[in-house]
Amino acid sequence: MRLAVGVGASRGAPAAEVEETLRTALAAAGLPWDAVAVVASAAAKRGEPAVRELAERLGAELLWLSAEQLAGQPVPNPSAAVEAAVGTPSVAEAAALAAFPDGELVIAKTRSNRRPSMCTIAVARHRVGGNSDTNDRKRAVIVR
Repeated sequence: MRLAVGVGASRGAPAAEVEETLRTALAAAGLPWDAVAVVASAAAKRGEPAVRELAERLGAELLWLSAEQLAGQPVPNPSAAVEAAVGTPSVAEAAALAAFPDGELVIAKTRSNRRPSMCTIAVARHRVGGNSDTNDRKRAVIVR
């Protein structure tokens, strides 16, 4: 099983909050931490250390996606506030789905339990026999 985590984070979100949110969501869904192969987020968040640190801790590929790439993903929980802020109605769900174009969302957008919440995560699972590593990702910026 391969998982992709989409991360939406406010500026300055603590890395510990992002990791805690992911660990809690994975445990609740019965999914293993070590199955995460990709961490994806909006290219506008490239300067956020929390997203990079999460990918490093996981030993996962780091994928940055444009607002256009994210906006092209149909998601179950779009947000007008997110669209106004970053130009796409979803970051976490859209990023997870964009990482595995033929995948399925297994954890919908989940907010941190901290107040104020500074991050959201969503998780997509690669479909067995799928074609997630092909041309659909050629336009993404991949940072290893």
